[in-house]
Amino acid sequence: MIEERPQDPVADLLKRIAAQDRAAFRDLYASTSAKLMGVLLRMLRQRSEAEDALQEVYTRIWLRAARFDPAKGRGMTWVIAVARHLAIDRLRARPEEHQSSDDALEFVADQTPRAESRLVALGEAKRIVECFGTLDAARAAAVRGAYLDGLSYADLSLRHDVPLNTMRTWLRRGLQALRACMDGGVRP
Repeated sequence: MIEERPQDPVADLLKRIAAQDRAAFRDLYASTSAKLMGVLLRMLRQRSEAEDALQEVYTRIWLRAARFDPAKGRGMTWVIAVARHLAIDRLRARPEEHQSSDDALEFVADQTPRAESRLVALGEAKRIVECFGTLDAARAAAVRGAYLDGLSYADLSLRHDVPLNTMRTWLRRGLQALRACMDGGVRP
């Protein structure tokens, strides 16, 4: 019996965008921009930079949609990866003194719930939390550090006091376990 994959509306939109469908691009923006803004804000910690980055993310998506392969993962995962890679590029391009300014970080995040926060909390958020709960605590922390905080393999290796290749293995296996869990497969 062939197991049918769950619906992936973002993947369908990406296929249409690859064919230069502007209506699909508008639909993708409407359905994903709040979540991507949350990812960019968390990584970049500056609203104006996150807003600029968001526009650049959608430019990249428009130009690279044909590279999306649904056999390798879900559409939303690919879209978030585009945003994450852009944010990491921007973080690496920052001058050193800008990166270490902890005082400025206190003024970045407004603690009141916003529409973006509520939208991000909807959808797959509950499943993500449940799937993270199935991982070993150290491995879950490493995955969060890499993909939500933008930490490098070397930073995570030092933080968790494990060799660099071990950290790469943790992240690869952690992502595989999360993907299996999110796709409704066997839980790790």
